[in-house]
Formats: sequence, C-alpha cells, structure tokens
Amino acid sequence: MAKIDWRAVVLLQQFIVAIFFSACLFAGGVAQAAGGPLVAAAASLRFALEEIVDRYAGVTGSSVRLVFGSSGALVQQIENGAPFGLFLSADSGYVERLIAGGYTEGTGTAYGQGALVLFTRPGLLSPPGEGLASLARATSTGQIKRLVIANPEYAPYGRAARAALRHAGLWTQIQPLLVVGANAGQAAHFALEGAVDAALLPLSLAKIPALTKAGNYVVLPAASHPGVSLHQQMVVLRGASDIARNFFVYLQSAEVQAIFSRHGVRAISG
Repeated sequence: MAKIDWRAVVLLQQFIVAIFFSACLFAGGVAQAAGGPLVAAAASLRFALEEIVDRYAGVTGSSVRLVFGSSGALVQQIENGAPFGLFLSADSGYVERLIAGGYTEGTGTAYGQGALVLFTRPGLLSPPGEGLASLARATSTGQIKRLVIANPEYAPYGRAARAALRHAGLWTQIQPLLVVGANAGQAAHFALEGAVDAALLPLSLAKIPALTKAGNYVVLPAASHPGVSLHQQMVVLRGASDIARNFFVYLQSAEVQAIFSRHGVRAISG
C-alpha cells in the first residue's frame, strides 16, 4: 500500500480553504462593480487599488474592474488572450516579458517600490526588530512551526521571500515548516487566520488593520533579498479602451501616489 504524504495533504487542505476565503478578502478574483475595463493587478495591491478605483469613479464617473492574482499567473492569462486593458505588476520583469511578446501599448512606467516584511504572531520574536536573525532563533527553538510565503514561481514577493531566506542561510532549515500560498493575498490570509506562526508578506498587506491586530511585522531592507528588486511597474495592454488608458494616466497622479505610499508602496524618486 502506498504511503500517504500527510504534509502534502495538509497543504492541499489549507490551499482549498484559502481559495474559499480569498473570494471574500485577499486573493484572486474580480472586484468592483460590473462594467468598465478589466485591470489585472498583483494581489499585493488589493486594498490600495480598491480605494483608488472608488476615487476614480467619483472623479470621472467611469468604473474599472479589478482582477487580482500573482503577477506571473496574470501574465500567463494575458498571453492566453485574457481581455485586460491594463496590468500592474509587483515587479518589472513581467512587464518586460509582455513588452517583448508584443502584448502592450508602449513600455509602461514605474508606479512604486514594494517592500517585504516579516510578520509574526505577537511575542514570538525577541527582539522583533532583528527580523530574520530573530526568525532563525525562533525556528531553532521550535517557536516557529509554520511559515508562509507566496509561490516564488509566480509571485515576486514569493521570490523575494525565498531570496531573503536563502541570503539568511535559512532556506534549507525552513523547508519542513514552509507553507506556500498561490499569491501574496493567500499568504496573508494564512497569517490572518492564525494558520501559521510567521509570514513573509508585502508591506502593503501587512499594514491592513486586520493584520496589524493579529500580529507584528518588521520591514526587511532591500539588501535582505538580493536579486529581487520589487520595482513595481504597470503597462497599458494591446487593444485597451480609452477608459483603461485614462485610468493609467490617473494612476500616475500625485493623489494616487500618495494613496500607494500610505498603503506601503513607496514612490520612486527621480
């Protein structure tokens, strides 16, 4: 009789639960009212973009529909003909891939700089400000039993998390404890529901009130995840409507940049 990989079963169960709850809060899916162009956006931008779209509708009377997911999964949908008018990626590489493939109008523009955080349940890390050094100690003493990251194959924040763990010498050690969410939103959901002790998440999700009440976070410096810049870029897609193009322009306004900044996506100077 074949042996059952119970860890795989548990991970599958957690994934199914996350899929269910993602429709309500964090992960992929369509948001906002029916009608208007479809805008594909990294799951890390959900709360910032929902606020921005509401303001845009109030100013212009035009509606925009948001579709969230990992940047890599959204790119695959675009390449397979998904009718998106605009794409906001959590890194520049996926935008460059679409440009090279002829899926865009123009070369796009940067809209901000992302940041990776270490989120933990209250009291687990001491001192919490030491970040991955504290995580290493808590892992070695058994305080951390599960840690979640977004899927590094499709999610830029997952790649940043993997790079950070490797840079800190923790990647091999953390494997038995690792839970992988399909995107940053699902990883945040696991943290919110208490299914994990720690998470490597986008600052833009760690800042939401529900998560700040559920635990603590420390922002990790960019040098902690070498090779993964989290340089956020957006681009108009081939065949976009005038509303999508106008929304692209609106996203570059000072008002919107302030909203992004408040949600943890820093403006890029220069």
